[in-house]
Amino acid sequence: MAWIILFIAGLTEVGWAVGLKYTDGFTRFWPSLVTLASMVLSILLLGLALKSLPLGTAYAIWTGIGTALLGIVLFGESAAALRLACIGLIVAGIVGLKLATPA
Repeated sequence: MAWIILFIAGLTEVGWAVGLKYTDGFTRFWPSLVTLASMVLSILLLGLALKSLPLGTAYAIWTGIGTALLGIVLFGESAAALRLACIGLIVAGIVGLKLATPA
């Protein structure tokens, strides 16, 4: 269950990271409200996941889930083969951390 909570925490972390782009320096009310709510939810879920997962593993996954891919999809960032290969290495690292962490 901690892995599912961590996955959701990671998605909400991406939500607030992307949301920051739309707040326009926290001058836009609704994007700012959604971004702040995502921040709070992300931290709360990360805290729950840390009850049973190692800090280093959880933090690496929390910060790495989806951010680069969303940058490509939403902001037109580079999708060069080398960049995609590096994202694949991140995914492989996450799988390795999951396999190396006792349930």
